[in-house]
Amino acid sequence: MIRAFYGIDTIPFAVDQEIKLLDHQQEVFDVLKVHSHQGGLCLLMGEPGTGKTMIKNAINQNTDKTTLVVTVARTLHTYFNTIKILCQAFNLDHNGSHFKCEKRLIEEAYNLNSSGKNMIVIIDDAHLMDMATLRKLRLLFEDFPKNHNIILVGQAHLLHNMALKINNDIKSRVSYSVILKKLNPDDMEHFITSQLDRAGLPHNTFTDKALSLLVRSSDGILRNARNLALSCMVEAVRSGIKKIDIENVNRVLIQPHWRIEKDIEHLL
Repeated sequence: MIRAFYGIDTIPFAVDQEIKLLDHQQEVFDVLKVHSHQGGLCLLMGEPGTGKTMIKNAINQNTDKTTLVVTVARTLHTYFNTIKILCQAFNLDHNGSHFKCEKRLIEEAYNLNSSGKNMIVIIDDAHLMDMATLRKLRLLFEDFPKNHNIILVGQAHLLHNMALKINNDIKSRVSYSVILKKLNPDDMEHFITSQLDRAGLPHNTFTDKALSLLVRSSDGILRNARNLALSCMVEAVRSGIKKIDIENVNRVLIQPHWRIEKDIEHLL
């Protein structure tokens, strides 16, 4: 709908297109890429929508043939479900007890190592994982050859849990950690205009006032900016107006999920 209306081939702000990282994300990606050849445990943290998924997808898209990337999600973050998904990712039989699954995974890790391959295991939403489960995984990976790197992706309180003295055995194995920050207004504006550039749209697709309101309303969160910008474009299609003005943005912002809490309480 948006492509037909604007006469473009690429939808701006779409998350399923080829990843182009922002400068600070590229820096994190480059460091993680180095650590993928060093072994250890890395933490990629940040508030929802700050760009963790972009970096995770970039790792999946930009690894060479000597590196195997496995992403673990949809596990309910139990140990048995996690190792079963790891077995599936390595095309291994995942039936039987967790002991049998562990044995198959360790053997496959040595097979990969003997063929000169590295392995990156990304565990998404790791802040939801119980520390006892993470400890079991740590013990499993201790039996792997040193050709692997584990990246835990989650919110910042993952680090707070590790800071407890009882979890020092896990924290002491962290070789790199980073918390992705919110974007400042200038960087957010650059992100929005760069997305317009990629789609072949002029910067004045959003008027100056509309762009300013979009930046303020996104509160430094990339996902907010994506969702708000796309909603504005859908509203523009509905209105039949290609230039998005401040009235267009406001029509989106009156939707309940964009309203701040006190406004919602007042409405209720």
